[in-house]
Amino acid sequence: MQNNTTILCIDDEEQICFALEALFRLQKWNVVTARSVEKGLIAFREFQPDIVLIDYHMPGINGVEGVKMLRQLSSTVPIIVFTIDESQAVADAFLEAGASDFSLKPIKAPDLVSRIKLHLRLLQQAQPKKPAPAPIPAKGISQSTMDLILQFLTDRQEYVTANDIAAGTGLAYQTVYRYLQYMTQEKITVMVNVYGKVGRPKQMYKNCRI
Repeated sequence: MQNNTTILCIDDEEQICFALEALFRLQKWNVVTARSVEKGLIAFREFQPDIVLIDYHMPGINGVEGVKMLRQLSSTVPIIVFTIDESQAVADAFLEAGASDFSLKPIKAPDLVSRIKLHLRLLQQAQPKKPAPAPIPAKGISQSTMDLILQFLTDRQEYVTANDIAAGTGLAYQTVYRYLQYMTQEKITVMVNVYGKVGRPKQMYKNCRI
């Protein structure tokens, strides 16, 4: 499976592209790099990658617009965004555009490799399902990612924080927080505020179905 995996990296920094290429070849993955969104779109059409990594801050077309354009070519290929910005507003904009997850810069090789393996596994698990699940009526929400979070909550059977879920699933905190907001709104999960002796209350979540 891994020998046939192709990863497309879209980043305007040559050193980062070089480092990612070396890292992924150690995993025996095929690697294609592009230094702009325009070249990335051309490479996507030519090589049909299994997963895409894209930087947020790039000259010309930025990462948000790049994700939107990639989603016009594929609705299922996982897209992981590189960013130094931990803002939830930025994360929400990317998820609305169709991003799957985030990897914060500076890049940590073990975290990035495990994140890629996670999304490849989620993609593989989703493929055999027939018929396909009914579409979720919200942008930036993937059924397989939501199922992963729900499974974690089911296994724990107790209230946990978004940080707990991120650590336990391998998803980025921003991704988990976005999904929890949607799932709580749809009454799939329940959220409670836990007040400590000092500081802000801690938001904790549980699967409503257990």
